[in-house]
Amino acid sequence: QVQLVESGGGLVQAGGSLRLSCAASGTIFSFMAMGWYRQAPGKQRDLVATISSITNGGNTNYADSVKGRFTISRDNAKRTVYLQMNSLKPEDTAVYYCNARQYGADYWGQGTQVTVSS
Repeated sequence: QVQLVESGGGLVQAGGSLRLSCAASGTIFSFMAMGWYRQAPGKQRDLVATISSITNGGNTNYADSVKGRFTISRDNAKRTVYLQMNSLKPEDTAVYYCNARQYGADYWGQGTQVTVSS
């Protein structure tokens, strides 16, 4: 059973930074594609960033709205994926969810709230 636990959310002023972490257990972490999604109140859950498995080169992909501001990375030894968020904007306010994907199955964390004040 794959388990994902996010941490690092909080309240920050516009222009500030936060780093989210997602610790995984119950799987061979390095073989899993990982990602971050976010969901604002009343809106659908949207992709923020993804990073492929080590066997697929660890390639990254970003939503246009966060390119140049957010960076996704993974530490396979620590079984953790990170999302460094810089130059935060009020529109980045959402619950951020960690995602793991392998063999067509999706796994989700419980989410962590990020609130950016103007």
